[in-house]
Amino acid sequence: MSKSYLSTLVENQAKKYGDRIAIKYRDYEAGIWKPITWDEFAAKVKQAANAFVALKVEAQENVGVFSQNMPECLFTDFAAFRTRVVTIPFYATSSEAQVRYMVEDAGVRFLFVGEQYQYDVAYRVQTLCKTLKQIIIFDQKVKRAPADQNSIYFSDFLALGKEEAYQKEVDERTEASSSKDLANILYTSGTTGESKGVMLHHSCMEAAFAAHDQRMVGFGESEVVMNFLPFTHIFERAWTYYCVNKGCMLCINLRPQDIQKTIREVRPTTMCSVPRFWEKVYTGVQEKINEATGVKKKLMLDALRVGKEHNIDYLLKGKTPPMLLHLKYKFYEKTIFSLLKKTIGIENGHFFPTAGAAIPLKVQEFVLSVGINMIAGYGLTETTATVSCEWFGSFMPGSVGKLMPGIELKFGEDNEILLRGETVTKGYYKKDSITKEAITSDGWFHTGDAGYMKDGCLYLTERIKDLFKTSNGKYIAPQAIETKLVVDRYIDQISIIADRRKFVSALIVPEYTQVEKYAQENGITYKDRKDLLQKSEIQELFKSHIDTLQQEFAHYEQIKRFTLLPEPFSMEKGELTNTLKIKRPVLMKNYAAEIEEMYKE
Repeated sequence: MSKSYLSTLVENQAKKYGDRIAIKYRDYEAGIWKPITWDEFAAKVKQAANAFVALKVEAQENVGVFSQNMPECLFTDFAAFRTRVVTIPFYATSSEAQVRYMVEDAGVRFLFVGEQYQYDVAYRVQTLCKTLKQIIIFDQKVKRAPADQNSIYFSDFLALGKEEAYQKEVDERTEASSSKDLANILYTSGTTGESKGVMLHHSCMEAAFAAHDQRMVGFGESEVVMNFLPFTHIFERAWTYYCVNKGCMLCINLRPQDIQKTIREVRPTTMCSVPRFWEKVYTGVQEKINEATGVKKKLMLDALRVGKEHNIDYLLKGKTPPMLLHLKYKFYEKTIFSLLKKTIGIENGHFFPTAGAAIPLKVQEFVLSVGINMIAGYGLTETTATVSCEWFGSFMPGSVGKLMPGIELKFGEDNEILLRGETVTKGYYKKDSITKEAITSDGWFHTGDAGYMKDGCLYLTERIKDLFKTSNGKYIAPQAIETKLVVDRYIDQISIIADRRKFVSALIVPEYTQVEKYAQENGITYKDRKDLLQKSEIQELFKSHIDTLQQEFAHYEQIKRFTLLPEPFSMEKGELTNTLKIKRPVLMKNYAAEIEEMYKE
């Protein structure tokens, strides 16, 4: 049996590309982008592989990586593949409770951490976990706790493998590796809030590479790739491995909030993103149009009209645009559209894969109208990312593209999308019963998404399972948050809003008697219940209680805004079932105005 492809990938690429730049990262102190060549990348992987053996990390043992995007994440990953070790990425914003759960569930002995926040959380978790033996710190600037005599820096870790004393065992493990080995475990939120570890084997990655090679003809080593989404996200993770496989230059964005700055510094040819990135671009352009007057405003509006007609009404339908329309488009392409791309930093842009949440049709049409090749796609952690995607010559606004080679699809009850193929997970780590619920005995995976096929393209309609996904691509388990908050004495009923939204909000029915009692005790006067709930003192009371109760949740799961309702949810209004369960679609309709108010910029 041949060894796993990823185990020698970086080494083989170094032989091919040598001193060509493989990775760039921003040195914040020096204010410059520093390069790492393929040779240097391979040397770091070799050293880290030796260090794994020096620490007696066993073949197929789980190690955790709790960090934002850094080159060290890739050194660790590929060294793990070299030595048959399994890596488990944690989101950099994960809470203490989440980290503890994952460390204990996966029996993690060694946890790599990025910066101060991750170290502080990991150090607190270490005192509570019996399994966690050692923390390895990527950032040399992290200050260790005074009592911490056990954690080491990544430089110390690499030093363990510097002499290559363990190279013989490293090579033996590489030879023994196979596509049947487990590569990663990625934890996702469950509908009850309990995380499930999705097992991705080397065979999943190898099948994904083969499928993308067939679909993405013309993609190769000349691409300059911005790594913007977290490596923890399967979309960015699988994509990054594929880019290493194709010999691209990776430019690693350390801080997500800096993307507007770093993208202008790097000027990438391609970048994975979630719809929220393009929503912000769209909103920014709309604001500029609204602020403009006279001829300038007319030109901007005409440019978008011409772009839509030229690119969507003609080109995407396989028609040739009339000469006058084409000339107009070329004029706007050289002026308005060119300036827009330069302002964002994507004037060298080749294409931009976008997935992780539904793309608003208006946003997709806008992006395509101005000549930005947004490649819409669909995938899940359980499918090693891409299930379907567009490619040049097959753009269809509203769809998520054509199925990838090697993927089978059929529709189940409620038009649920069922998938089968080599890229589909073999199951959830140590959760046999949940695996059996999700994957049939003949290999069909239940996605929980509903959709339909039209003209060879897949269209998504809704999420069947009660698991929300924000427009930033993060999963939210509403019941877990609701269950936590409904215990508060001031809260009677609560419904979380988050699906396809940029942040979490909530509709709250207060315990009116408790609120009225609080008002009386604190001398708060009011005309009626509605007036009382709008008082700043009452709003502040709820905010402080919510903030206290949601501390254990990650930042992206926390409620940012809420609305206090003067009337309870009721069966009469169709908002509750006979067993008093909330009907979310009805609430979304009944309180549409209140919900939209919470998402106003």
